[in-house]
Formats: sequence, C-alpha cells, structure tokens
Amino acid sequence: MATKSKNPVWVFFASVKLALFLLITLASTSIIGTVIQQNQPAGQYVQQYGENMAGLIQMLSIDDMYNSWWFLALLGIFSLNLIICSLERIPNVIRIIRKDNLTTNPERLHKMRLHKSIQLSGSPAAAQQAVTDYLAGCGWKTKSRDKENGPLLFSQKGGWTRFGVYIVHVSILTILLGAVIGSSNFAQKVLHKPDFAFKGSIMVPESQETDFIFAFQSGDKIDLGFTIRCNYFTIEYYDNGMPKTYLSKVSVLEDGRPVPLKNGETVHNLEVNRPLTYKGITFYQSSYQPYSDFLVNITNTNSGEGHTHNSIISEGKQIEFADDNISFGIINQETRGEAVQRVKIWFTDNQGDPSIFWLNNDQEAVIERPSGEYTLRVKQLYATGLQVTKDPGVWWVYTGCGMMLFGLFVAFFMSHRKIWAHVYEDDGQPTVIFAGSANKNKVGFEKIFTALVDGFKESKKV
Repeated sequence: MATKSKNPVWVFFASVKLALFLLITLASTSIIGTVIQQNQPAGQYVQQYGENMAGLIQMLSIDDMYNSWWFLALLGIFSLNLIICSLERIPNVIRIIRKDNLTTNPERLHKMRLHKSIQLSGSPAAAQQAVTDYLAGCGWKTKSRDKENGPLLFSQKGGWTRFGVYIVHVSILTILLGAVIGSSNFAQKVLHKPDFAFKGSIMVPESQETDFIFAFQSGDKIDLGFTIRCNYFTIEYYDNGMPKTYLSKVSVLEDGRPVPLKNGETVHNLEVNRPLTYKGITFYQSSYQPYSDFLVNITNTNSGEGHTHNSIISEGKQIEFADDNISFGIINQETRGEAVQRVKIWFTDNQGDPSIFWLNNDQEAVIERPSGEYTLRVKQLYATGLQVTKDPGVWWVYTGCGMMLFGLFVAFFMSHRKIWAHVYEDDGQPTVIFAGSANKNKVGFEKIFTALVDGFKESKKV
C-alpha cells in the first residue's frame, strides 16, 4: 500500500534546512544591525556612508532594522518553521513515551549493552516480590506482565524530558512574541496605538520639565501621561577636556507634585546604566547639551530670613530683583572646550561700588554688601538627553529566556531512563536479569544502573 504524500508546503516549512538558513540569515542581519547605529538622524548616515549607501539604508529600513517589515517577516517565517517542525515531530515523541515496553521479548534483555543477571534463593514469586519492592524503594515504580517463562517488570523515569527541545522551541517563540509586542511598528501599524510601545528621545534643560517625547524615525510627539523634570545636571571632565561621567537628578510629577519612586525619594540620580522606570516607561541617560546660559541662585540672608531668587541669565545681560533692590550680571567667562570653568560676576545693591569678582562654575560665593549678606551660585546650564522606551513585551522576553534555560538544561542534562527486570527459573533456581537504557547521558545512566543492581545484590546478600 502506497504511503500518502505530504503537502509540499508543509514539507518545506518542516525542513531543518530552512531552519538553518533562517538562523544564519537572522544572525547575519543582526550583525549588520549591530555595526550600523540604529535610529540616528538621516544626516549622520549620509555623513558616515555617503548619499548612495545612506539611501539604501533608508530604503531597507536598516537604520531601524529590528522594526523593519522584512526583519519581522523573517521572524514570522522562522516562527512558522519552528511550529511546524514541532508539530511534525511531537507525535512521534508521544508514541515513544506511551509505548508499551512490556511487549519487549525477555530474550532481548540479554542483548542490551547494560544487563546483569543475579541468582536468588526461594520461589520465583518471592523473587518477583523482592525485585518489585526493591525498585519501588529506589523510586522505580514498576508494572509487570506475565511472560511464557516468567514475569517481566518495567519502570521508566524522565519520559517528559524528551520534550526538552520543544520547551526551547516554545521559549524562542515566546521571545519572538515579546519582541513583536514591544515593536513600535506593531503598536503603530497593527494596534494603531503609538503610545503602546515606542522608542524615542527628548532633551530636557535643567529646571525644566516635559510630558512628551519624540519617537525615533517618525518624529511623532508621544505623550507620557506624566511629567519628567530635570532638577540638576552635572558632568565631570578628564584633564584633556573630554567628558568623563555625567548625571541627571530627575523627578516624576503627577498633577504637579513629585511622586515617590522605588526608594521612597522623589529625586532619582539618572546615570548611564542606571535608568529610571515609571509606569512601564524607562528613561536612560544617553547624552547632554551645554548652553551659553547660566542658572543663577541668589539668597538674601538678611535678618536670618532666606529670600531666594532663581533665574536663567546669559552672559552680558543684567537682571534685577526689585524686591531686594539688587542687580546682577555675568560680564566674562573662561571655558575649556564646551565647559565653562569660571565666570566674572558684577553684583550691586545700588549702595556703593559694585562687587566684581571671578567665581568657579557651580560654586557658592558669599557677598558682603552695605545692605546685607548674599550667597550666590552660578552654574552653566545643561540639558539632559534622555532615551525613552516603553516595551510591554519585555516580560515575555524574560519569561522566554527563563524557559530557554530550563529547556536547554532538560535537553542536555536530563534523559529518558528505562529499567527492565525479568524473573525466570534457571536450572530450577530463581534468576533475575536487569537491563536498562537511556536516550542521553549513557555514561551517567550506566553508573545509576550499576549502583541499582549492586544495591539489590547487597540487600539480598547474593
């Protein structure tokens, strides 16, 4: 009888060759996506690769490759291949696990690589009971069936471990599902909800706040649903003027009030590799922007009552605080690279000659004037550059990674183990032959089998 031919489409997607081709293709394109910086301005690609190559990068969406239609299509085909490969092979695994191993011919046990015969005293029934009780005591619950020359016992462990590779398959599908759920293209083009998943950025000057960001590529404005405020920004430089480390102190505001974060504080130190996550939205410290303006803090300490003024001022401009009758300006500055080192201050309370002095950036000075004492701090104004992401698929990815580790452990370190014991009479004396097999880790199973048989011999003092 001729076997029914399979659907060629099914055969194609069940092919291991297709899986290998897709894996190599995905790995190769991922390398490209790593080498070519993602989500950069179009001008940067033109400057770095030239107009023709930059045009090709834009046309193939290589600048946002992991959200591109063709990369997502590759993932879809790979997912379909995994599903069909699993569906093709799982029925055979189920048949192996459910196989009636008591149909095994007892003569076959003598031909197995692992087998050992032991002669016992007493009756065959007593020998069968002794073997059954011993294996049960060792965690091997047996089933038995009478054969022509004596009962055959069988027990198995770890049949489910044959599904280890399919646990890995499911884990990969879970990770891919998480990647799709967290894709901004999926949010925009499928769900039509750009705020469901996005990647973007924003520049927030010190003392300023924002409740939106701009999405990468599209440049669309996306509302956060709350406000992020940059309270303070500081940067350290190497001796050659290159930036060393930088930090932003940020707060989250709801209805105009700071929200306590994880540690109970309302201010978070945002550093590189120390992001802030709030309501599923994560803020990363990614860049900064120095300005030619300055943050000014002046406190009148007269009569023990602090009277503070905060403002932003540019060099060469004068500001006045009428309630304290004082005027202030920055008349010069010294810089190193992009960083202001110190500024020259002009300060007066309209009584006597003005105070003129140099002050280091972001340091406090005490000014004695006829009208009283003032403290002054002047700091170069910076904007903190934040990369902002919302990825609702991240927990799917984490779950998939955990499943993959478990599946790999099962696939490589656990096995389906089988034990047979046949009790028969040899020259009128009860004899039992033990035999065993495992689909993996045969060396390890041999140790288990030897210890099991030796333990039985010791228990019967054979």
